[in-house]
Amino acid sequence: MTNTGSYTHKDSRPAKRPILREALWGIDWVALRASAIYYGFGAKRGDGSAVVLIPGFMGTDYYMTELYFWLWRIGYKPYMSGIGWNADCLDKLGKKLVATIEKAEDKTGKSVHLIGHSLGGILARSAAVQRPEIVSSVIALGSPFRGIRSHPMVMKTAEQVRARILRETGSERPQCFTGGCDCETVKAWDSGFPKSVLQTAVYTETDGIVDWKVCVDTEPANNYKVSGTHVGLVINPQVYRVIANRLFESRAN
Repeated sequence: MTNTGSYTHKDSRPAKRPILREALWGIDWVALRASAIYYGFGAKRGDGSAVVLIPGFMGTDYYMTELYFWLWRIGYKPYMSGIGWNADCLDKLGKKLVATIEKAEDKTGKSVHLIGHSLGGILARSAAVQRPEIVSSVIALGSPFRGIRSHPMVMKTAEQVRARILRETGSERPQCFTGGCDCETVKAWDSGFPKSVLQTAVYTETDGIVDWKVCVDTEPANNYKVSGTHVGLVINPQVYRVIANRLFESRAN
């Protein structure tokens, strides 16, 4: 069952964020390598189910490699998203992601977990709405799924990407790459979330890219605050502990 009605607000104003702080992402990586959770100590073991990783805006699957191999070490079957460069029509990316999820479910015979970073979390939530019968949980890392509010530099880059998409596709969807697009992927993102799917929103108040207030769910129990950078959420030991616990909890959901 899915809650109905518009879930996001349409506020897409630039947000004043401490973007220079993102240069400290290396601290998150050092903390991860020094942590017990990275080596599997204290991590709840996986059951061999699939976990699909989705990169953020302007990223590719490759920067999720650290998380990929960690999931494998603690007992899950990780999959990269297969969407390519996350700077394209959201419906095109969404369809590629759904195809990967279906493949993962077919290979493992179990429902699939999704972990999306930033824009990847929005795509993950959209996919869960479209295919709730094969998605067990969604973990969004610094994902502005309540409304796109980001640093002006990021917003400007997004406008450039949107202009390129419109040049390539013509006027078929004039609102492409915005929260107002009428494509299946965006409409699914803007609808309520399936009650059968465990949702988790991880955020950091020192996020230098997006406004953390649009990265949290209306249900406080779904929200997990960590310290660190936006970029570093995929290599943050606090995040890894949340992931291990929430993946385990989703089995009883």
